[in-house]
Amino acid sequence: MISKNTKAMNGKELYIQKFQAQLDEREADIAKLKAKASWAKADAQIAMNKQIEAIDLGLEDAQAKLSGRFEVSEAAWSSAKKCARSAWNFLKFVFSDAASNLKN
Repeated sequence: MISKNTKAMNGKELYIQKFQAQLDEREADIAKLKAKASWAKADAQIAMNKQIEAIDLGLEDAQAKLSGRFEVSEAAWSSAKKCARSAWNFLKFVFSDAASNLKN
């Protein structure tokens, strides 16, 4: 029989794996955005580089919030998930904004 702790840990592991997969996917999108920005005119490239820097910081923040999440207690896990979701939502917003500006 599997204990509640094992089930909860598996849930944590699955959540963290999903979150990491999303971050990996976003990293690939960021690399594509950087490649597109390199073709832009100088003024546009400066603006894009600032946005890309913000995206990179958001990605670093999200990755930092993910690291070490296996060690949290069950009571802290809910808070850890909220923190990770918040970082992910910020990263999505910043990336979407930068990608939209690149199209314009």
